[in-house]
Amino acid sequence: MSVKFCIFGAGGTGGVLAAYLAMAGNDVTVIARGAHLAAIQEHGLTLRTNHRGTEQIKSVKACTAEEYHDVPDVLLVCVKYYNIEDAIAFAQKKMSADVLIVPVLNVFGTGGVMQEKLPEFTCLDGCIYVMGEIASPGVIYQSDKMLRVIFGYRPQQEVRLLAKAQELEQVMQQAQIRAHFSDNIIRDALQKFAFVSPAAAAGAYFNATSETFQVEGKERTMFIGLIKEVEALGKAMGITFESNLVETGLKIMDALKAGSTMSMQRDIQRGRNSEFAGLVERVVALGQEYGVAVPLYQQIADWGRKNL
Repeated sequence: MSVKFCIFGAGGTGGVLAAYLAMAGNDVTVIARGAHLAAIQEHGLTLRTNHRGTEQIKSVKACTAEEYHDVPDVLLVCVKYYNIEDAIAFAQKKMSADVLIVPVLNVFGTGGVMQEKLPEFTCLDGCIYVMGEIASPGVIYQSDKMLRVIFGYRPQQEVRLLAKAQELEQVMQQAQIRAHFSDNIIRDALQKFAFVSPAAAAGAYFNATSETFQVEGKERTMFIGLIKEVEALGKAMGITFESNLVETGLKIMDALKAGSTMSMQRDIQRGRNSEFAGLVERVVALGQEYGVAVPLYQQIADWGRKNL
């Protein structure tokens, strides 16, 4: 079983997915730019890991958004949330209604945002658990073996391209990606958000790495408090979580390699655009919308307005 993928964005998320899918024999093209694009075109995509060594995957194709003229089975959207309009424009110009679109971003609710602007297409919601980043042009570093993708249809969404969605789960699993075609993607995406948002927010606020959050202290206390605020929001939305979000978040955090950080924190440190609006300020806005107090998120949002 082989599927043709277009992956919009070849950073830590898109690069890792491209590598695993291509190594499993799928037809994979990444949309990239600059030196990263040039390196992939010349040498293929290189994946460095601590658990499976280094792989150079020459079968991964790469081009700019303008140069792409193929018709994939699946479009995986793996850009930062602040570039989501670029992905929407790409889909409008290059995709057909037979392409299954799956955004796997950090920010909760991205699929709904895309669907609203792409009514003729099928945009699922999705999320990913991965620790990856561009180490150098053409090289992706996956610092932890954690790799899990969850996707599904939103409540009341018209179920189109169901066979492709079911096949996607199988193809990803065959590529050694823990994939799950969820029947409750809102719950599952918010559960993932309840780790990445608190980890990114607290990491940026304290300028701290994973080992700081693995021991008792104000940083770990803040991380736990932020998870509880996301959990309270979920309950106000009518979501019943199947697991304890604090326990799940701590389990993931405690398993991370020392020195690990979220991409938002790394972008802030490097003076780049970051997903602060989507991962922090969006929670404050949701708190206001649902009447849920989120004082810790408000504290970090206030800090961000003064310092970022």
